[in-house]
Amino acid sequence: MLKDRDSLLGQLHELRSEHRDLDTIISRLTDGTILTDQLQLQRLKKRKLLLRDRITRLESELIPDDIA
Repeated sequence: MLKDRDSLLGQLHELRSEHRDLDTIISRLTDGTILTDQLQLQRLKKRKLLLRDRITRLESELIPDDIA
């Protein structure tokens, strides 16, 4: 059980890191100083949304279900 929790926390850390990286990249691409490929920008945003969903799922797995 502890190993599973550690594994989930590791995955969560990696996903959050990638999400932050994508946020930085998207921000730089949309600041107006660089000509941006709109298709590539859409793909990055979609990836970011997918990561957010996975992060939310992992966070819910880490929260105990028992209600006092």
